[in-house]
Amino acid sequence: MSLRKRIEQSKLLARCVGAIAHGYLVLCLRTTRWEFQGREALEADLAEGPVLYLMWHGRLLFAPYQWPHKSGQLASIHDTSPIGKVVGAVHHRAGLKPMEMAANLSNIAASRIVLKRFRDGASIGMAADGPRGPNLVMSNAPLEWARVMKRPIYGYAFAVKRHRIMGSWDKMMLPLPFTRGTAIFARYKGEVSGKMSAEQTETLRAGLTDLLNGVMSKADSAAQ
Repeated sequence: MSLRKRIEQSKLLARCVGAIAHGYLVLCLRTTRWEFQGREALEADLAEGPVLYLMWHGRLLFAPYQWPHKSGQLASIHDTSPIGKVVGAVHHRAGLKPMEMAANLSNIAASRIVLKRFRDGASIGMAADGPRGPNLVMSNAPLEWARVMKRPIYGYAFAVKRHRIMGSWDKMMLPLPFTRGTAIFARYKGEVSGKMSAEQTETLRAGLTDLLNGVMSKADSAAQ
């Protein structure tokens, strides 16, 4: 039986693999000289309430660890695939409140779960092109949460000088230890209303895409 199938059938195995991944990421975090940009602004907004926290799937590994936990709770979303279960286990160890979403879950049911966490005071973190891509293409979910939450939206990206780019669909950046890195947090400056026309929705999609591409490019440049 493949490891993927074993993880599908065993929550314990998913937690064990998650523990190994968590240990490696903590090693990388602690042996990297970090520069942070924009986190103070995020902390100031969190003092007023939760936010929507977005990143591209390929740059999500450090997103739960570099979130300012002392300033507010963060709830993450992951699917029920084997890698999704491992991600949920990692996020739990990182101090998040992960939410598992089955692929066949209706939009209404998913919205209820997310909105309950939000109304309980937790910020919502998600990969804007996840969980299966296409890479760097904004899905509809962040647009819907932005419309409903009516709270600041922050884009996040990290980059490290020593890394490997995986052959996965998301071209994930896998950090290596003993290097230097940069983490960028930036607030979306556009307007988001509770009711948006099709044109306004596409304007928001383009704006958030530019936000995430911008923080990723800035992090890449700073980490060189």
